[in-house]
Amino acid sequence: MKASELRTKDEAALSKELQDLLKAQFSVRMQAATQQLTNTSQIKKLRRDIARVRTVQRQAQQKKA
Repeated sequence: MKASELRTKDEAALSKELQDLLKAQFSVRMQAATQQLTNTSQIKKLRRDIARVRTVQRQAQQKKA
């Protein structure tokens, strides 16, 4: 997911996206712990997507203030 795509979304959509990513991260972490994860690069991608969403949320908050 690109930051430019995230900037077009409103706060509610960003919050929903963040919740979905956190649930996916939990699922992937559990798969890794039980050695069922085949593609370990998913962990890194999810971490970066979560950081990207949080960054866009923070930027939006700073613009309002």
